[in-house]
Amino acid sequence: MAGNRARIAVDAMGGDYAPIEIIKGAIRASRELDVDILLVGDRQQIQASFQDSNKFSNIEVVDADEIIAMHEGINELRRKPKASINVAMDLVKKNRADAVISAGHSGAAMGAATLKLGRLKGIDRPAIGAVFPTLIVNKSVIVLDVGANVDCRPKYLEQFALMGTVYSRYVMGVESPKVGLLNIGEEPNKGNDLALTTYKLLKDNKVIPFVGNAEGRDVLSGKFDVIICDGFVGNVLLKFAEAVGDIVLQIIQEELPQGWKGLLGTTILKPNLKKLKQRIDHAEHGGGLLLGVAGICIISHGSSQAPSIFNAIRLAKEAVDHKVLEQINSYGDKLMSDNSN
Repeated sequence: MAGNRARIAVDAMGGDYAPIEIIKGAIRASRELDVDILLVGDRQQIQASFQDSNKFSNIEVVDADEIIAMHEGINELRRKPKASINVAMDLVKKNRADAVISAGHSGAAMGAATLKLGRLKGIDRPAIGAVFPTLIVNKSVIVLDVGANVDCRPKYLEQFALMGTVYSRYVMGVESPKVGLLNIGEEPNKGNDLALTTYKLLKDNKVIPFVGNAEGRDVLSGKFDVIICDGFVGNVLLKFAEAVGDIVLQIIQEELPQGWKGLLGTTILKPNLKKLKQRIDHAEHGGGLLLGVAGICIISHGSSQAPSIFNAIRLAKEAVDHKVLEQINSYGDKLMSDNSN
């Protein structure tokens, strides 16, 4: 494999449609993206689903003969060292891969990343960041945490804001990101104890470009580039937004006229419908980036199919290419230095 390209380890056994859809997404990525792919899982199953493996010099199969099933607890991580997610994380730990992608057991993926890779300096709790579309064309917002930490302390949210700022600036290309704290009102005195204490921390932090509270209606408005919340609220928000996107696409399909008029209308609107789907379909974003661990880890939806896996690989490549880990470490040094003064 080429040494100057991003090397992405893909858990081929994770997800509802593994390994076939995972492999399809990986094949597409190997053709369209400048990456090397390591497919991790049961070699026989992968090769049975991937008859043309010899045609791709940038795809390698790494054997792993165990899996962590969706119904199993994260304690299985220690009992199954040869599980595909463990083997994939080991590849990053041993510098054989730059990033990991899994659509399998999300708790197992987070646990394996924390246990094997460890946390970045200055980060107490990793967070999952999800990219949402906004009302402004070509503008997205990253929301974190969307599920890694149900219960949070104010300092965790401060660290989430730091990591979100780095990701927005260096991966999403926002020169001056605007960070907002999800709350029930814009006023500084609104919210519960967590929100009130976090507001003060963010306001006093010179490293984080905090602009104030964000209400629920502001999340997709484009007014903010980074939205911070605890994992309980964030996960509800994520799944609600995904459902809304699916409903909008379904309504449009149902409301188009039937017969030749519908066919004509669909033909005329096809370019616009494609753009709409790209903006609101969660499959287009690939999954969430687990920020705060010492390695790039993308946690995809359990229902991910080939397009989602392709986009997850693209997301991982962007994070690797833009040196997200190094940037978070650099900002972490500034944060710790400011707090010690």
